[in-house]
Amino acid sequence: MTFLSILCALLIEQMKPLRADNPIYAEIKSLAMRMETWFNAGHPRHGRMGWFLMMAILMVPTALIYGVLMHYNLTLAAFAWNILIVYLTLGFRHYSHYFTSIQLALNAGDEATARALLAEWTKLDTVGMETSEIARIAVEKSLITTHRNVFGVFFWFLMPLGPACAVMYRVAEHLARAWNEPEHMRNEAFGQFAARAFYWIDWIPVRLTAVAFAVVGNFEDAIYAWRNFADRWQDEAIGIILSAGGGAMGVRLGTPAENAAKVVLADASTVDTTDVEPEVLPGEEPNVRALQSTVGLVWRALLLWMLLLLLLSGAVWLG
Repeated sequence: MTFLSILCALLIEQMKPLRADNPIYAEIKSLAMRMETWFNAGHPRHGRMGWFLMMAILMVPTALIYGVLMHYNLTLAAFAWNILIVYLTLGFRHYSHYFTSIQLALNAGDEATARALLAEWTKLDTVGMETSEIARIAVEKSLITTHRNVFGVFFWFLMPLGPACAVMYRVAEHLARAWNEPEHMRNEAFGQFAARAFYWIDWIPVRLTAVAFAVVGNFEDAIYAWRNFADRWQDEAIGIILSAGGGAMGVRLGTPAENAAKVVLADASTVDTTDVEPEVLPGEEPNVRALQSTVGLVWRALLLWMLLLLLLSGAVWLG
């Protein structure tokens, strides 16, 4: 049922993608904002209370409905419930229109349109960006978004609570951003638990995604970049995804230069490090072709996950 649920949800999303600003997501975001308003009193424990209450409100009904359907042997209804939850938690095509439009604009030499689309997608200042920088940021955003909206959901949907775990992953990812990234929430104690909780929830999925990128891409370069450069990003998870993904495609992603200098100083055996240059990430500078390479890498990784899931489902069914 797990494999078929994911397959059906993916097919439905290809035909009818769920917009990122749909009413259900809007209600969840509104609830997260209200939780922050109600609980934020400047202490980490308040963030912990809000986080668990948010999870209970969304996970318990999801798990109860699935449990009741399975208890009364309503298999088709449980199957439909699984498809609905996977469809709501997946985001394979939430932002694909941005990526595709940026790719088309760059192919046509229309950098202005590409900059405008990238700014709308990432909320970054893209004025004066060169083509290579536009391509790099678009590729990075695509890899990170695909991991968090697809592969992370896959992993947690395979867990015993199934749909409830998928909901937990997506909500945890949103709370880690909503309670830490906005200007008024930066350095706030309230969001510390949400960020730490998502770090551990995402610990295994991040590494499985990186392995998938390595398997379907340039394995040696992906593993080399992962082992030697991932810790040069401030965010470990992003470092793993981008170093492995870039290595798999032979593209130099990220700008972890500030951390690279620290690594050189830490590894230096002498005091004089003025002539020591940080080791450069392997691969070529991103260009328009890197966007197409990203599409191929993501689809191959998706097919790998689906194949492994099919084999696992077959083994369980035969067993």
